[in-house]
Amino acid sequence: MKIIVPMAGRGSRLRPHTLTVPKPLIPIAGKPIVQRLVEDIAKVAGENIEEVAFIIGDFGPEIERSLIQIAEKLGAKGSIYYQNDPLGTAHAIKCAEQSMQGDIVIAFADTLFRADFQLDKNSDGVIWVKSVEDPSAFGVVKLDNYGFITDFVEKPTTYVSDLAIIGIYYFNSAEKLMEEINYIMDNDIKNGGEYQLTTALENLRSKGAKFTLGKVNDWMDCGNKNATVETNSKILEYERVEMMNHPASAVIENSLIIQPCFIGENVKISNSKVGPGVSLGNNTTVVNSNIENSLIQENTRINHGNLSNSMIGNSAQYFGVAREISLGDYSVLDFLSK
Repeated sequence: MKIIVPMAGRGSRLRPHTLTVPKPLIPIAGKPIVQRLVEDIAKVAGENIEEVAFIIGDFGPEIERSLIQIAEKLGAKGSIYYQNDPLGTAHAIKCAEQSMQGDIVIAFADTLFRADFQLDKNSDGVIWVKSVEDPSAFGVVKLDNYGFITDFVEKPTTYVSDLAIIGIYYFNSAEKLMEEINYIMDNDIKNGGEYQLTTALENLRSKGAKFTLGKVNDWMDCGNKNATVETNSKILEYERVEMMNHPASAVIENSLIIQPCFIGENVKISNSKVGPGVSLGNNTTVVNSNIENSLIQENTRINHGNLSNSMIGNSAQYFGVAREISLGDYSVLDFLSK
């Protein structure tokens, strides 16, 4: 099986944190979003992953190397493709056409999930969905009495279903999917000004393909700062047992750690209370501070911080008192200087 990961967008709603790093590489509880995504899919698939193909923008060679390493940690080949123009979800997949053979999972790298089902490989495809309160912002599916999908509707203006497609799909034939993607692009068939994957899915369904549902227990968004901080806290709670053991290189002095928390390598904490729901990246220092439900990345220093629902990037410095903050990489905010 192969995993295809479209991730060319930079994540403008998560700025300033995505000005230097694309959103799928933002760490959640110590691991990049995209790494968690492909690891979770591998668990659901229940088999070895042959290849992970990443469809990216101009992210640079260092990030490309990081993505290849994520694939190799799964024992898979890593491939890089480029989507230089944002022409839609179907167009993104078209960019990885060279890897579109056999059975595949397509996963858009802006979400995380928890699920306990087994992949039904007897159907033509499986569409991961979650019931939502406002389906108008999503592609949704309609079902027949047997649980098979009868319609794919992109961002419905009137209610047709509350089962939102979360951006993860299984296909037992990548070749058949590519035939439909090539058809809609060759004939310039657009929805909302873009080439949509849901159009290709509807074409496959109308030709007799049987699609079933993969329901998830939890669907966690990483679209903006608040959602990302909340997702970090959820993942920490899901992995509470694993997070109990801090690395030997961490130094914790006169401080209280309230689990669950992720504490990276060479983290230093003194005279502080940290947690619950806090991630501290490698080489970060926290002094005289109180931090809860926050995501702090690597090589950052916090002194006299009183932080909640906050997100601070890499190599930043924060000195002072605040209840909530979003501070990007290499930033300095100092309330203590005279």
